[in-house]
Amino acid sequence: MILKNISKNFVFITYILLFIFINVNCGQKKAEGSKDLNLANLDTVAVKVASSSISDIKLVKTFTGTLEGEDQANVVSKIPERITGIKVKVGDNVKAGQLLITLDKSGASSQYYQAQAGYLNAEREMKRMEALFNEGAISQQMYDGTKTAYEIAKANFEAARNTVELTSPITGIVTAINPNVGDLANPGMALITVASINKMKALFDVGESDIHNMAIGQNVGIYSELKPELIQKGKISQISKSADIQSRSFEVRAVFQNTADRWFKPGMFCRVDVELKNKRNVLTVPVEAVVAGLNNTSVYVIKNGRAYLQKVTTGINDGKKTEITEGLKEGETVVTLGVSNLKDGGLVHISE
Repeated sequence: MILKNISKNFVFITYILLFIFINVNCGQKKAEGSKDLNLANLDTVAVKVASSSISDIKLVKTFTGTLEGEDQANVVSKIPERITGIKVKVGDNVKAGQLLITLDKSGASSQYYQAQAGYLNAEREMKRMEALFNEGAISQQMYDGTKTAYEIAKANFEAARNTVELTSPITGIVTAINPNVGDLANPGMALITVASINKMKALFDVGESDIHNMAIGQNVGIYSELKPELIQKGKISQISKSADIQSRSFEVRAVFQNTADRWFKPGMFCRVDVELKNKRNVLTVPVEAVVAGLNNTSVYVIKNGRAYLQKVTTGINDGKKTEITEGLKEGETVVTLGVSNLKDGGLVHISE
């Protein structure tokens, strides 16, 4: 009886030990399998991809400039005299020849009253001689001499008057008034600016690397950072033939139509988008796909679940697409996101 019980206990213990051995062994294999799976996952990089394709591409460059009216002029004084009157205000529409500013007519540098007296005297003498000539009392020579003296006096008076009565040289709108009544108008100082702003011009500087891509009539887009959604189309109207000595840049002018409410004003800063190059039907990839190295440029091409580094030659890019001139064919799959984590020939998982 005792032997029988011992035999049963031995069998029971054997079963328990066998069960423990099997479970431990299976657990180790499962852990090893999980470890192998984790290592495999660590070696695989999740990426996003795109296909190389044939498309059009434009190279657009933005320059900073300033705005002026298409026709713009500064009213300046020729003599140093006090300002006695300002006849307009900013925003007024004026016509060519309209009086804008008056200076002291009795000032030390003004010859107004002297010239006026000489003109009036010559005018009276001219009328008297004209009456005598019509009656045949004087000769043609005497009449011609009187007429010449009158015309000289009149010209002197008009010149003297123009130095103290400053008028607008063009038809337009007053965009700036710099002095106040009582200020001294120094010769050459801009007193008032008049501009025609139905059309505007943008002045901007271009470096020597880009100037060869500029041409008269080239399309541009002009806008202000204050209202970037308002873009006016214009054309290049003038290109400087020589560079500025200091900046080594060329001045370029573009003309465009102002808005109906004349939103663009002279003196404003502006941005000018110029289309430097336009290529059609060229091979392109997203700019994110291009890997720039020290000596070459490459892309990662996906083949059979692996990413292979492939050297390419690039052309222009528009900020979204890059032109590929060599090293790639249409329809090849390139990595656009996850490039920094890749190595040549590494496993990849394409993420949607």
